[in-house]
Amino acid sequence: MAAVKRLKRVAALQPGFISFKSSAESDDLNSGRRKRVNKNKKKNWNKHSDIQDVEEFLDDVRLQERATGGLISEKPDDSLFFVDIGEQKKRVQPEVQERKKGKKSKSRPLRIDLILQHDSLVPPPKDVLAHQQPNAKKLRRIAENAEKLAAMGVLPRRQKRLLNRRPATKTSKAKTAANNFPDRPYYDLWGAEARETADPYYLEQTGKRRVKRPEKLNAKPSILPAVEVIAPGGSYNPDFFSHQVLLLEAHEVEVKREKAELRIERQLAVKREDTATEETVFQEQVEGLVEEEEDEDEEEEEDVSIRGGLQQEKKTEKERKRERADKIKSQQKQAARAFTDKKQQLFQLRSIQATLKRREQRTRERVAQRKANQEAEKSMPRRLGRLKFQAQDLEIQLSDEIPGSLRTLKPEGSVLKDRFKSMQKRNMIEPRERAKFKRRHKVKYVEKRAFKEIT
Repeated sequence: MAAVKRLKRVAALQPGFISFKSSAESDDLNSGRRKRVNKNKKKNWNKHSDIQDVEEFLDDVRLQERATGGLISEKPDDSLFFVDIGEQKKRVQPEVQERKKGKKSKSRPLRIDLILQHDSLVPPPKDVLAHQQPNAKKLRRIAENAEKLAAMGVLPRRQKRLLNRRPATKTSKAKTAANNFPDRPYYDLWGAEARETADPYYLEQTGKRRVKRPEKLNAKPSILPAVEVIAPGGSYNPDFFSHQVLLLEAHEVEVKREKAELRIERQLAVKREDTATEETVFQEQVEGLVEEEEDEDEEEEEDVSIRGGLQQEKKTEKERKRERADKIKSQQKQAARAFTDKKQQLFQLRSIQATLKRREQRTRERVAQRKANQEAEKSMPRRLGRLKFQAQDLEIQLSDEIPGSLRTLKPEGSVLKDRFKSMQKRNMIEPRERAKFKRRHKVKYVEKRAFKEIT
């Protein structure tokens, strides 16, 4: 309690401090009975400590700062006192007096504005967040680098793009021709294509005009014709030689098919050497029963040899120096050989030029061959799915099957199948195979009662 009173005295009796409030409670400083309190515990510090005088002192300081803009003790006398020389009568002109009598002065503020007006002389605290800038260090570093590059004459990337950008060409809107122009072009009013007089950009954005179709979509997937003309040997009354040429072509197709079947049979055939006999069966049964001891002895010898091979003798210092010197000599020899090879290349300029010419000629030939292959691939069916394209069998008749007239000609093939294979060959659809129907459950046969009665 004594410390609190001493703090009050120090706060109130500071040199040069003038209080706005009256010191009515100064008599109570010395009055009051001393109360014994245990202050060893922290919870009793705020409970039994009196800091009212300190708060009053701080409130008085804040009041002075609000009212006068600072402490009164620190202000000069000129701002606190003035010399009273009496009232000075101001001469007012009669015109001004009449004007004031007629109208009230508008410069006088309203009382509600005076109440809401800020009357504190303490300046508002500085808003730190208002002056802060996100990524200030990064932006400062970027600005410094830009200044350095500008001093060196290097433009930033964004400015280079702006300079390299093509200037926008001003497109003047198409003006509609006047109806009274006698030489204007005429068009068919009832024609299929209507004349577009609106802005093309407006038509594209509103969907009334289609976007230009890419040229790649207009290209055909194959250069083959939709309907191929049959060979002259396929006529109902063909020439002998043209018929023989068509027969030879069909014969070659059949020979290729037989060769493929024979190749598959040859690959699936079992060799006689691989067939099991009584001896091979007995050897398989006895294997691993007789030679176990010999195998164990061989494994022990191999382990001993491996362990002996892992142990390496330690090299002496003399051997290491010799190896190092040999390594340096080999490196020097390689460097000298490379230097001599470079010198020799000067005398091989003609041969080098000849090799370069041959290489260029080879590349030109490869480019031409690649272009020829690409042109040939345009007429060939591509691999569009998991199955390969299989050409349709040739529809041909043998020499003894050729009819004498068109009436006795037997129809062969199917138009639907021919069109389907043609679309596959022209890369319009992928090769397909017929879907296999598989029953989930077996068919159950039941004899009805009426059927049983009959049988």
